[in-house]
Amino acid sequence: MSEGTDNTRNPLDPIPDIDWAMETGDPEDGFGPISYGQTRADAEPGRTRVMPAASASARAGDTQPNLYRHESPGGNGCERAGVGEARGCWRASGGANGGGGSAGGGGGHGPRPEARAQRPRRSPKRARHGFLSFLLWLVMLACLGLMAIRCIPASHSDGRAVPELVSFTPILFAPVLVCLALAALWRRRVLLVVSAAALATTAAWHVGYFVPTSRVSPSAVASAQASASTGDGAARIMTLNTYNGNASAAEIVSLVKRYNVEVLCLEELTDAEVRALGAAGLDAVLPHRVISDAASEINNGGRNGIWTAAPMSNVSTNLLPINTSSMPAADIVVGGTTVRVVAVHPNSPVRGAQGEWSQGLSVIKSLSGYDHAYLLCGDFNSTWDHARFRELLGDTFVDAGEQSGQGFHMTYPSNKKVPPLIEIDHFVYSKSSGIVASNLETVAVSGSDHRALIGILEAS
Repeated sequence: MSEGTDNTRNPLDPIPDIDWAMETGDPEDGFGPISYGQTRADAEPGRTRVMPAASASARAGDTQPNLYRHESPGGNGCERAGVGEARGCWRASGGANGGGGSAGGGGGHGPRPEARAQRPRRSPKRARHGFLSFLLWLVMLACLGLMAIRCIPASHSDGRAVPELVSFTPILFAPVLVCLALAALWRRRVLLVVSAAALATTAAWHVGYFVPTSRVSPSAVASAQASASTGDGAARIMTLNTYNGNASAAEIVSLVKRYNVEVLCLEELTDAEVRALGAAGLDAVLPHRVISDAASEINNGGRNGIWTAAPMSNVSTNLLPINTSSMPAADIVVGGTTVRVVAVHPNSPVRGAQGEWSQGLSVIKSLSGYDHAYLLCGDFNSTWDHARFRELLGDTFVDAGEQSGQGFHMTYPSNKKVPPLIEIDHFVYSKSSGIVASNLETVAVSGSDHRALIGILEAS
């Protein structure tokens, strides 16, 4: 539209934004639509502006009244302006032809300042830490996947890679805590809720490792630390997988002497290791022993053995038929209670041997049918998180690590570049039998891929 034809407009031209805004009104600023020549029936007092009707010549030329300029009664016109300035002109002129003034019935709008700057559009905020949040979600999904595998029932828990993956369940505490902290810091509400739920579930699974159920008495601790006496009601106990007889015999005997060990169970023994232990002085410290028979079918590292300070009775070199390492057993008396000690080592759940692993744990579980105060020591090749291990415990046995509330005692792997990550060596004892074991600790032994597990047994 040229300056000389300010009051005309080609009907084929698009309607400028200012025309549209002033014709349709702007409820945000309190203006109603323009009505040409007459007041609209739906006009709201003080809200609808009335423009002068177009002249006959203007109508013949298909023109509209000038929306850019209004001649006030004083003759002062507003130059072509933007929407904000044009509205200012209308308000300054008293509402334009009946739209303002007290006579118009609505009071009109008072003078408004010159054009106000239009508010800039806010560009959408870019998410902070977007890529890192994506990585956190990947970590959390992996954790949830492992938690789902942990929930697989015992009947299906010996599938491919399932036992190996479930072994690492306690490690979930670390990544879940990191996700929880960063989700709270970055205000990721959904991730925060998911992380909190995962942490609560993992903690509930392992509550026994932090809240004690049963522990030995302080007097038993003092007695076990003082000496290796067979006449009291306490005994220091120890188990170690010798890794095919490669563990240092001298270090084993040194630990027995330092901790006043009275019951020692060793797995994966060889004849050479037994001779080395004798040469290192083990038989002088623990004079009573029983070594198991050779494995009936699968030799998973060697034989098992038990050494004790107290005399043995009811000795067995192969307590129950099992395809892997035979289980030696013997009765000893601790504080007037007869305790039946058994050294165990079921097959590991490596690929292709999951069936043997399940069968071995089932054989150990069958001991629950006998009326003895059992102390089962050894490498169970399973953790508290394995459904098969919890099935073994049932209502008869308890795991000393899960009952004592003294945290995790990871025993495997040892003497590697990575720290021990899983707890597969255990002291399992009969519940409600008058014995309890706690105060566990682990010690590295040269030559072995397991750490030695040491604890205190108390018999009432």
